[in-house]
Amino acid sequence: MDLTNYFAKAPLIPAIIQEKDTKKVLMLAYMNQESLKKTIETGYTWFYSRSRNELWNKGATSGHVQKVISITGDCDDDTLLIEVEQTGPACHTGKETCFYQEAGIAEFRTKEEKEESRERKESTERDNALEELYEVVLDRRRTFAENSYTCYLFEKGLDKILKKCGEECSEVIIASKNAANLEEGGREAAIMDLKNEICDLLYHLTVLMVNEGIELDGINEILKQRSQKIGNLKNLHDSNHNS
Repeated sequence: MDLTNYFAKAPLIPAIIQEKDTKKVLMLAYMNQESLKKTIETGYTWFYSRSRNELWNKGATSGHVQKVISITGDCDDDTLLIEVEQTGPACHTGKETCFYQEAGIAEFRTKEEKEESRERKESTERDNALEELYEVVLDRRRTFAENSYTCYLFEKGLDKILKKCGEECSEVIIASKNAANLEEGGREAAIMDLKNEICDLLYHLTVLMVNEGIELDGINEILKQRSQKIGNLKNLHDSNHNS
């Protein structure tokens, strides 16, 4: 593929990185012809560092890699839009996106509009938490990482994973009973323990899903179907009472 037309005006061009599902802009970096070629060859993003004057592979050190879905040039062929599957946070600060600062230069929204935007953002982040966990676990399945507990579970196999799922189920039950038996004063800490145990269980179930080749979309689809059935049963129940 001839890539020279993208660099006819300058040796470096900006590349806007966008998450494929949320369409959120994750970061902006620069590419030269060599880094674009390596991105196409490997299927993962490569950029050119203007400060170090060298190529760099996003996530090579942190593990927060970007699997390329598509690369599109703009109308002038001097800017790229790259859709990716992001593993972990995109920003070196640990934030999901490099554009996490709230209108640091100018703000034209009303107070109500800002609050509505904040609530939508928080809702989206909650919805994406399980997806991010799944992607990280999936990446550990594909690429072995030394001292990784997730890789250890995959290495030990299904029986070990199932054993841990069983143990975490028991931990959830115990934590729940402990919280239920406490008075209001000490209940807050016990509820936090319960939340942590639930998260541990969800993590190990995610490992099980990846090990068995079960995609998160498939689980979401079944949950949606069950939710519809529950809604239909409620409607039937209400109609029977009204008739």
